[in-house]
Amino acid sequence: MKTRPIALPVALAAVLALAAPLPAMAFDLGNLTNQLSGALGTAQAPAQPAAQPNSAGQGGGASSGAVNAAVAALSNGEVDQGLKTALSRGAEIAVKELGRENGFYGNAKWRIPLPPAIEKASGLMRMAGMGAQADQLDLAINRAAEAAVPEAKTLLVDAVKSMSVQDAKGILTGGDEAATDYFKRKTEAPLTQKFLPIVAKATDKVGLAQTYNRFAGQAAQFGLVKADQASIQQYVTQEALKRLYQAIGEQEKAIRTDPVGTGSKLLSKVFGAALGQ
Repeated sequence: MKTRPIALPVALAAVLALAAPLPAMAFDLGNLTNQLSGALGTAQAPAQPAAQPNSAGQGGGASSGAVNAAVAALSNGEVDQGLKTALSRGAEIAVKELGRENGFYGNAKWRIPLPPAIEKASGLMRMAGMGAQADQLDLAINRAAEAAVPEAKTLLVDAVKSMSVQDAKGILTGGDEAATDYFKRKTEAPLTQKFLPIVAKATDKVGLAQTYNRFAGQAAQFGLVKADQASIQQYVTQEALKRLYQAIGEQEKAIRTDPVGTGSKLLSKVFGAALGQ
């Protein structure tokens, strides 16, 4: 007699510990929190290292006075055009790298993992004969991100076009990720709205995604799942945006570190001034 695999909703519900509601007399939110917090991955993320100060003016570099003088000597047009060129270049490369087949799925650096609750449950799911469904969701969420990222290009370009000279000067002297932070302020909210339906279209047909949404949504009501993990769509959208801004940030740092290496005289002059060169 063959052993039947555990039904998808039952297995995932068991792992998430999101069974039917307890009788009123037995309901203990504190105890429920303790039971579910581990399975649902609600531990706080490790603290990020403190941001490093701008390399300009540090040991071995130019003094802040020299940097300020060099930047002040640039014309508004040079600063404006130089920053817009740099931001456009960084955004274009990041979108091209991520917004293609295997931009996420085929790159360990950018690949989006399964939501913490499912990731922790994957071992049990494979034992229950559900490993293929976890793999299907893994592929679907990364393909969804790859499909969504190209939609960012227009908004990123618009953010560059709308940048004022004051914005440009603030970015130029604002540290290694000042431009990336500018993009976040200008584009994160509208990009979230653009990404969500694209991600939903790619993941709604995956049974495990629907099951996760049902149970994680319940857990979120008790604060046991973070808001951005309450549905597959929210989780993938936020993870995709996080990686997109990280990729833009890496391009920005590369330009700041070696403006001459860009091959652009304008970028070399503008960012060289920020380095006191």
